Amino acid sequence: MAKKGAAKAGKQAGDGDVEAGAKKSGGGFVGLAILAVGAMTSSFATVYVLASDPPTGQAACPVVETGPEVEPIAQKDQTYVELRDILITIGSEPATRYLKMKVAIVTDGTGAGMVEKAEPVLIDAFTNYLRSVELSDFENPDFYAHMREQLSRRSELVLGGGVSQGVLITEFLLR
Repeated sequence: MAKKGAAKAGKQAGDGDVEAGAKKSGGGFVGLAILAVGAMTSSFATVYVLASDPPTGQAACPVVETGPEVEPIAQKDQTYVELRDILITIGSEPATRYLKMKVAIVTDGTGAGMVEKAEPVLIDAFTNYLRSVELSDFENPDFYAHMREQLSRRSELVLGGGVSQGVLITEFLLR
């Protein structure tokens, strides 16, 4: 009998440990309620602070747009005289590649007639320059600004500096 009493006492002690552990382990419903109220309060405070109206005073660093005034490229008194198409073969190999280009001369209103009269001479000057260009030059993106500069220089030589104010390339096809 003594053994049975000790076994009962052992079971009761073990059962008591389980019951005591269950009471200590959780916060229960009250803990969850406190956590929910805290989360709602912090969410409301965050939204209230972020959604409040901005101050109505003057900004600390006002934006002032001042910069150098840029003169437009196209002027009111300029006229653009388009020349006929220029078509040439490129390279020294058999004629497999060609360049088709359309150019306009920038001038004032009084120089338009002179450009029209000198069109064959201008096309000849442009063609002589373009025939000297190699195919590899066209593959370089920096070349196009140089080409426009060279064409402009040739138009100034043919027409004179007071008549020609530049060259515009209006159509360019390399095939």
